[in-house]
Amino acid sequence: MNESVRPSSLPESSKEPDTQLALTEARLEAKAAIQQAQQAEDRLRAAIDILPQGVVFLDAEGRYIMWNKQYAELYGGSADLFHVGAKLEDTLRAGVYRGQYPEAVGREEEWLRERLGRLYNPQGRHEQRTTDGRWIMIDERRTFDGGIIGLRVDITEMKKREESFRLLFDNNPLPMYVHAREDGRILAVNDAATQHYGYTRQQFLQMKLADLTLPGQEDLPLSSALDGEAAGLTWKHRKADGEEIDVAIYSSHLPYEGVPAALIGAVDITERRRAEARIAYMAHHDALTGLPNRVLFRERMDEALQRMERDAKLAVLCVDLDDFKAVNDTLGHPAGDRLLRMVGRRLASMVRDSDVVARLGGDEFAILLRVATPKEAGFLAARLIDAISAPYDIDGHLVNTGASIGIALGPNDGSNCDQLLKNADMALYRAKAEGRGAYSFFEAEMDAQLQARRRLEIDFRAALAGEELDVHYQPLVDLVTGEIAGFEALTRWTHSERGEVSPTEFIPIAEDTGLVVPLGSFVMRRACTDALQWPDNIKVAINLSTLQFRPGTLFAQVKSVLDETGLAPQRLELEITESILLEKSDQVLATLHALRALGVRISMDDFGTGYSSLSYLRSFPFDKIKIDRSFVQNLEASRDSRAIVRAIISLGMSLGITITAEGVETEADARCLRAEGCHEGQGWLFAKAMPREDTARLMATGIKRAKSAA
Repeated sequence: MNESVRPSSLPESSKEPDTQLALTEARLEAKAAIQQAQQAEDRLRAAIDILPQGVVFLDAEGRYIMWNKQYAELYGGSADLFHVGAKLEDTLRAGVYRGQYPEAVGREEEWLRERLGRLYNPQGRHEQRTTDGRWIMIDERRTFDGGIIGLRVDITEMKKREESFRLLFDNNPLPMYVHAREDGRILAVNDAATQHYGYTRQQFLQMKLADLTLPGQEDLPLSSALDGEAAGLTWKHRKADGEEIDVAIYSSHLPYEGVPAALIGAVDITERRRAEARIAYMAHHDALTGLPNRVLFRERMDEALQRMERDAKLAVLCVDLDDFKAVNDTLGHPAGDRLLRMVGRRLASMVRDSDVVARLGGDEFAILLRVATPKEAGFLAARLIDAISAPYDIDGHLVNTGASIGIALGPNDGSNCDQLLKNADMALYRAKAEGRGAYSFFEAEMDAQLQARRRLEIDFRAALAGEELDVHYQPLVDLVTGEIAGFEALTRWTHSERGEVSPTEFIPIAEDTGLVVPLGSFVMRRACTDALQWPDNIKVAINLSTLQFRPGTLFAQVKSVLDETGLAPQRLELEITESILLEKSDQVLATLHALRALGVRISMDDFGTGYSSLSYLRSFPFDKIKIDRSFVQNLEASRDSRAIVRAIISLGMSLGITITAEGVETEADARCLRAEGCHEGQGWLFAKAMPREDTARLMATGIKRAKSAA
């Protein structure tokens, strides 16, 4: 019989294996905890090693716990002293006596005390210089357990930029000053500012930004400049001698000696403002005659139509000179210009002060007046024809010219500007058709003129569809080198019966009928294709119509043509007139910006003859301005024209815009333009428009006249 087991023996016999198991599990848990801690430390090291800044961890006694490789690289001269448990204080002391810190030379203990004071009582960032020329920014902070975490950033390049800024500021020819953003106190000023304003440096440093501005400018956003956010803000300043100047302010944020500040550059635009005022005047007045231009005439018509009384009539007279071309052909364009000025004065002398006489362009004038009856308008038209027909003495030559006048009466013949001008122009065609030297009232039954125009329209449609049109090219010449810079594409039409049809006849038809869109597409594709035969540095310029912008497909069309032909976008110049911008269409500006981003150059054509609003020069970065021929002809003899051309060239240069002068017909005009700094010229002096096959020969022989004049 087996011996029975005692009840108490079971717990005793099972105790030993349980204890061993518990000890084993504890060891495993401790080992796992150690491994996790090691892994966490490894991850932390890996994390701080990828930081671009140097990082160091110290315990409460300033002993090294951990640092990254960037920290060791920054202090390579002391890296042999970096050990876990070593004190940063000892490393600093060794570095001082190794000569690593030039600021400590001669004051080693004092420097150590200051540095350790910052270490154990962190008070923000400070900078440290090393003997190898580097600057290190130090930021040390206490941790929650009393330790220290330190950040080291190499700011050597920033210091170099600060030094460069100092040199740029001190030696900059532009007046500059630094002011506190809080209250506008001027903190620093360069020599250019003291010389330009006439205040001494000491006077400047006792002033505030507002002290420079004239009274009455309280509404100007001074806060923008104080905040360092102004760009082109215009103020009126007073110099030390009391002179008032217009200043464009450019301001940007700049910390200065620990003070939130802003740097201001002050551009004196007084002369530019005067030039702008002159150009603004020319925006509404004809440069040749001084009369209101088409824009101002339309404004006056709008005002008169709004004020027109019930029984009153508004008469619009379109006046066109007869045989004016013959004067230009026989006596030259200068004589033709003098005739236009004389005609303008005669017209102005025949009307009341409340009436408006304008030059619409070429030899076409317009008159706006209030009349009680159509008879009154006819009576004035007859007197005007007689006055214009009287002989003119031009440089000893007796010149005779006549005039034809078309009359439209509002509101019967039109209740808006466009209708009245169009109907007066239609009446003018009737007057010319009836033998010239006569006036004609607009009549709704003017079928003959409409039919003739319709026949020309039909022929033009057929010519466009049958590709009977051609493209000729007139060179754009560098006025300094005499070399060809590009060609302007011009449409030509040789009618089977009419012969050469002037663009002045078929382009208006294309505009009125919308055919200018397919015409523009044809010219663009032909011109880009032809330009591929020219050297890569030769550009091609193409005129755009307002109507080409309206479908919203112009950008796609231009890009398609460039892709198809392979012409580089930089070789294409698109010329627009100010009438395109007058529509104030966001679509137009968006299209222009997109074209320019593509690389296409944008040029403003006929500058000065239309609206010429300077706001467009600010809102869109034009690559080129083309000065209208009316400013250029007889440039050497006309002080006014030369002053205007000088102002336009100066404005263009200040904006970084290429300037091209149209209608250069004499060596004297070319010399004047070159002396004023004009970049390019275009006109009969160099060459007329020519077929593509002749352009190669011209480029081979060069522009002889331009070279001989250089």
